[in-house]
Amino acid sequence: MKIGPAIVGTTILIIAAMFAPSTSSSGVFRKKQGKVTYQRTGSEGTITGKISFIGEPPQPKRIDGSADPQCEAGNAEELFTKDVIVKAGKLSNAFVYIQSGEALDWYTFEAPATAVLLAHHGCQFAPRVIGMQTQQTIKIANEDATTHNTHFMPKNNPDWNQSQPEGADPLVHKFAAPDVLIPVKCNQHPWEKAYVAVLSHPFFAVSSRNGSYEISGLPPGQYTVVAWHERFGEQRSDVSIGVKEKKNLDFSFNQPQD
Repeated sequence: MKIGPAIVGTTILIIAAMFAPSTSSSGVFRKKQGKVTYQRTGSEGTITGKISFIGEPPQPKRIDGSADPQCEAGNAEELFTKDVIVKAGKLSNAFVYIQSGEALDWYTFEAPATAVLLAHHGCQFAPRVIGMQTQQTIKIANEDATTHNTHFMPKNNPDWNQSQPEGADPLVHKFAAPDVLIPVKCNQHPWEKAYVAVLSHPFFAVSSRNGSYEISGLPPGQYTVVAWHERFGEQRSDVSIGVKEKKNLDFSFNQPQD
């Protein structure tokens, strides 16, 4: 009985596949089979740290809000630029996030059911910097006695521009694609600015008033961490997280030389 060349070729391919080296440890096999949704195991680690500013920080500048009397009424003392906030040498509103790493190659992460909140408050956006996941809801409230506008200017998602009169219900929106970071402005009040980071995972944080941040729930592995600030650019660092490990990672920024 003769065996045809096609059968022989198919048999060789099957045998080769059976004895091919496994690549699941590097994530290649999992990526080819499709990512799976991550389920916590109790082995997750945490990255904590502080964001410092070296040198004399730029001073806030007074905003002229006279074009809208409602912005000046009872709010004049708060109308200052908020792009740089430094207290005791610590920098707030730095966005720290996992840019790449093993877990991001292997897994998807469900978007939280809770919405993130952005508000027009005192004719400023609050908070200044915010992070969220793809397909998570963001709600935008107008807490002022004047009409506002929220204009997202993303790179990877459609432009979105909505006006919101006094007393209107919160605006609701979602982003389908990761986008780091989306500038947000109010077309009614050009000094109003914010930044929204949209990621495919929950591993991000914004530095607080004392410069501290925390990224928790990280599966063990190797990661690249980025710290971003709207005035001072970004820094990155590679880090390895072990089982239940808590690792400190600090960043520092300074005033760029002219």
